Amino acid sequence: MRKVVASTFLSLDGVMQAPGGPDEDPTGGFKHGGWTVNYWDEMMGAGLDKIFGEPFDLLLGRKTYEIFAAHWPYIGKDHPIGKRFNSVTKYVATSSTEPLNWQNSVALKGARPSR
Repeated sequence: MRKVVASTFLSLDGVMQAPGGPDEDPTGGFKHGGWTVNYWDEMMGAGLDKIFGEPFDLLLGRKTYEIFAAHWPYIGKDHPIGKRFNSVTKYVATSSTEPLNWQNSVALKGARPSR
């Protein structure tokens, strides 16, 4: 059994948001996307290089998968992290029946939470 290592971008006040642009995920009226860009430095880059330097697969929710799949397959050939993301297995937690078209993507199907 492999261990799961979570890598997230979390502010001190509890905002978990991708490091992309301000319009990347405006869910619920969130208007502060891309906040990490202003704070990116060599230390953050070294941390990501270390995480993505080890063998890994991606475990993604459907929304994150859709954001990644709209971006990394198109620039991944010229970006070191993109190359890795495109080659690894992407496990996607989803209840959708829509196909996962990004190479090496696997839908995780299972019990749904009770309502």
